[in-house]
Amino acid sequence: MSPTKRKSNPVKGKTKPAARRKIYTEKHVYLFLLITCLVQTGFLFTLLLVQMSLQIPDIGTVAKYQPAQATLIYDRRGDLVDRVFVENRTVVPLTKMSPYLAKAFVAAEDGRFFEHPGLDFFSVLRAAIINVKNGEKSQGGSTITQQVAKSLLLSPEKTYVRKFKEAILAWRIDKVLTKDEILFIYLNQIYLGEGTHGVEAAAQLYFGKSAAALSLGECALLAGLPQAPSRYSLFDHLDRAVERQKYVLNRMAADGYVSGGEARRAFDKKIELKNEGTTRSDDNGYYLQIVKKRARELLHVPLQTAGLKIYTCLDSRMQKSGAKAVRTGVVASKIRQERSGNKVGEELQGALVCVETATGKVRAVVGGTSFRQTPFDRATLARRPVGSTFKPFVYAAALTSGWSPQSIIEDSPVSITGSDGRRWQPKNYSGKYHGKTTLENALVHSLNAASVRLMQATGFKTVHRIAAGAGITAKLPPDLSLALGSADVSLLEMTSAYTAFAGNGTVSAPDFIEKIVFPDGSVRVIADSNKKNRVLTEEVNARMREMLRGVVTRGTGKKVRDVTGVSGGKTGTSNDNRDAWFIGYDNRYTTGVWVGFDHNHSMGAGESGGATAAPIWRDFMLHGGVN
Repeated sequence: MSPTKRKSNPVKGKTKPAARRKIYTEKHVYLFLLITCLVQTGFLFTLLLVQMSLQIPDIGTVAKYQPAQATLIYDRRGDLVDRVFVENRTVVPLTKMSPYLAKAFVAAEDGRFFEHPGLDFFSVLRAAIINVKNGEKSQGGSTITQQVAKSLLLSPEKTYVRKFKEAILAWRIDKVLTKDEILFIYLNQIYLGEGTHGVEAAAQLYFGKSAAALSLGECALLAGLPQAPSRYSLFDHLDRAVERQKYVLNRMAADGYVSGGEARRAFDKKIELKNEGTTRSDDNGYYLQIVKKRARELLHVPLQTAGLKIYTCLDSRMQKSGAKAVRTGVVASKIRQERSGNKVGEELQGALVCVETATGKVRAVVGGTSFRQTPFDRATLARRPVGSTFKPFVYAAALTSGWSPQSIIEDSPVSITGSDGRRWQPKNYSGKYHGKTTLENALVHSLNAASVRLMQATGFKTVHRIAAGAGITAKLPPDLSLALGSADVSLLEMTSAYTAFAGNGTVSAPDFIEKIVFPDGSVRVIADSNKKNRVLTEEVNARMREMLRGVVTRGTGKKVRDVTGVSGGKTGTSNDNRDAWFIGYDNRYTTGVWVGFDHNHSMGAGESGGATAAPIWRDFMLHGGVN
């Protein structure tokens, strides 16, 4: 009988070896797959990190921060009159900023700036939560360092890829630069509305002062702008800007930068903003146009980005008075002609130049009635027939050749042949002739026939030498018509040439720029008052001054004789009353005035140098701060 087989009675819960092997194998597979995925993910992330790192710009440009800077133009008193820029920025060191300024921006924009390594993870987390709630990327959580990276090295779009690059750059920048160096870049780079970049340009625009002179309240106002410059515009939305200022001051107090009392007093202080558009005036336009052109010719650099400080010879007060005098005089002439029934559709124009006699420094240039409407500069670019204002050079040539003011010259009808071969007979403006008369009387009363005879006796070469020595570069007609001012010369050249008579017989080339200061602090002096050219001997010049004094006391220029200190001058009127001139001087300044139409129309009967240009000269000399 075979024995009965005993059935096994396995212990409850005990797994067979085969089953155990199966479970272990599955765990290993899952673990292997998990590790593989993690490794692959890490590898891919590393590749992505490497790839993005390769695409990230070099931070060397940040360390060598040299942004485009505005060129600043100042008048003779050191007042800012214009800015030339692509980005309105003037870089200044932290030492030339108010001690409150950096603290205000840190409190407003990045409270943990001095603690974090370029990234503030708490701010990033907060921004991420807000973005999720809003369903859009409206919050950046950017630190000041990240803003520097974004401004200098990255494009402005809001994407996660750009934020990742921004974070890497900020971390790198924080490792390379000190906190003060980062603040220096940030405060000079940040956009603060109204086209201003950096705190210096903003301080000048909004408050009319340097960043170093800003008060606590003003610093808080500026620090409130970066979040939304348009929304918190000091000019357009001052109420919002003040609310933002309050927030910044509270943050500064909370962070220990100022006391609560200081914050309250700063908030309560009245805000005094500089009026918009007061920096640049239309009255200065013609002068500034010349300055910019000459600076470019001297330096061959783009003024918009060069960061220069150009100190000019411009006297803003005289410039303003000159512009007003020209406008007033032109209107008066138009009224006279309209009353007489002579109406011309074209706008009558005028120009004025004032030169400091002893130095040649040009203090005012008015090239027309309005720079914005007609920027063409009639004072320096237009060349017009100068009429009788050229006669003093003929008489100076005669005195140089041995004549005296009391020498006799014949003033009677004369017939001459011009350079075109045609004969013509010059007539005196009054239509009367004086017969035998002295040179002095002929100049005082601007006798044409006598002046032609005098030039005929003196010779063209002598006259040309005197005129050229005085700085007249225009082509002079080689015939006797020159005695009556047939030459086309600019008002600037004629006025500068008259400084020979106003001074002691010497002329200094006209200067518009005193000096130029470069961003590195080096200075190039431009104006040179020692650069004089002797035109007339002191004896001849003294005689000329006496003759020209007679013009304004009893001759064609007597309308200006009530001007205090007036020493001499000469009127000029071209054919058919197309151009009216007056150039005169006192003991300090030589000033020239021209009036006429751009298209060379007649101004009408009675519009002459004495009637039209001289009153403008008188108005300027009486009210222009000259006397």
